[in-house]
Amino acid sequence: MSTEDAVAADFAPVAALLADRARAAMLTALLDGRPLAAGELARAAGVGASTASSHLARLLDGGLVTVAVQGRHRYYELRDAEVAQLVEGLSRISPPVRVRGLRQSREARRLHRARTCYDHLAGQAGVALFAALLDGALLEPDADGYTVTREGTGRFDRLGVDVAALRASRRRFAWRCLDWTERRPHLNGALAAALTDRMIDLGWFERGAAPRALTVTDAGLAGLADAFGCVLP
Repeated sequence: MSTEDAVAADFAPVAALLADRARAAMLTALLDGRPLAAGELARAAGVGASTASSHLARLLDGGLVTVAVQGRHRYYELRDAEVAQLVEGLSRISPPVRVRGLRQSREARRLHRARTCYDHLAGQAGVALFAALLDGALLEPDADGYTVTREGTGRFDRLGVDVAALRASRRRFAWRCLDWTERRPHLNGALAAALTDRMIDLGWFERGAAPRALTVTDAGLAGLADAFGCVLP
């Protein structure tokens, strides 16, 4: 049957894959955007190695993750940005996990402050940056989402982000997604991914031990303000 003949998408198999706390924890850990070994995902899910292998096999069969083999190790990552958006979207309509203990409380605060949403900046920092790009007329809406203005192109180029090359990529250039914790939009797409990578390279943000968490450095606070007029509290 062709796509044109279909009257609805059969999302029940995908929903069944997500309807397990261990698999959900693994997918959430992979929102960090970096490949993780099976052992790391087992620890994130709180299960043993054999149980983790079974869950990962199901996620592979279901097309939600991919795997790369390096020697004796297997590294998993989300299939693409669409899967990341699915997991992030479900997070927005799901009840929060109850915080138990000081460590979880600290991790929760770090995730609210700044984190990766697959491959782009999210949390308070991501929302503030997106707002600053719009307020400063560096981004403006268009039919396909958002485009970079002439002034914005100059700012990004000076930072080392090649706007022209990103426009030519197959991935959607710039769009927004509603932030899971802030309930306000942050920037996603090819531009957001490249900008996040560049800010990490510049030392504006540092990855922490907790998956997804980012720490804003003093250089980052100054750089965000100078480059984009983005002032973080």
